[in-house]
Amino acid sequence: MKKFTKALSIIAAAVTASALLAACGGGKTESSVTIAVPNDTTNEARALLLLQDNGYIKLKDGAGITATVSDIAENPHNIKFKEVEAAQIPNVLKDVDYAVINSNYAIQASLNPVSDSLVTEGSSSEYGNILAVKEGNENSDKVKALKAALESTKVAEFIKTKYDGSVVSVVDNPGSGYDDSVNYDALSGSAISVAASPTPHAEILAVAKEILADKNIKLDIKEFTDYIQPNNVVDSGEVDANYFQHLPYLEDFDKQNGTHVVSVGAIHVEPMGLYGGKQKNLDPIK
Repeated sequence: MKKFTKALSIIAAAVTASALLAACGGGKTESSVTIAVPNDTTNEARALLLLQDNGYIKLKDGAGITATVSDIAENPHNIKFKEVEAAQIPNVLKDVDYAVINSNYAIQASLNPVSDSLVTEGSSSEYGNILAVKEGNENSDKVKALKAALESTKVAEFIKTKYDGSVVSVVDNPGSGYDDSVNYDALSGSAISVAASPTPHAEILAVAKEILADKNIKLDIKEFTDYIQPNNVVDSGEVDANYFQHLPYLEDFDKQNGTHVVSVGAIHVEPMGLYGGKQKNLDPIK
């Protein structure tokens, strides 16, 4: 009986010591956090690369712009990932600890990519948002006229002033807004249609619309809130161009869907950011 009582005392002491150690921060058990990431291949990879660049995870060797959560080799913070359609991530931000959000969707959700994000990627032109058209139409006067308007000094200045670093122009040498090789007289009275995300793409296109209007060309901006239809309507010939995506996404889309949409030039980049949901700082994953 004495031995049994002594054993109980030892167990009780061990439990007490363990509780005290935990209270003091010793023997800490990492609690997992949940991070929402886009569920499309290229934006998910982009999100994971952002997390890797900041030391939160490590991807397998060779995992690049098509990486998925299955390519995570090291996860020291036991992060759980919630894969969500990119446009919907701001809507689930309150339900997760953190979320990696594309700047255009962050802006639509009244988040400031510069001041509200906890971590942002660099302004890499690899993810520059492009003007895209159906293959074979790259050199049409309509496409060249729209491209020249988007590559203008007026548009570059608008991006700089309007977005204050959350959207950055990647046009090396902005021009007048007009292409000398285009027959603007022949285009006078015609319309150019373009599919675009509402923010910032449609806003930027509104500036290009003013430039084209000076040549009596109407720019018909058709807004879409998803990443699928804008490529489909270009491939079908329903619209002349689209402006909403970066090149890695387009190349993967064409491969997966058998479409023939091509880039004619990058206009701007939107640095992707990590935003706090339930967590307001990075302490839980430091």
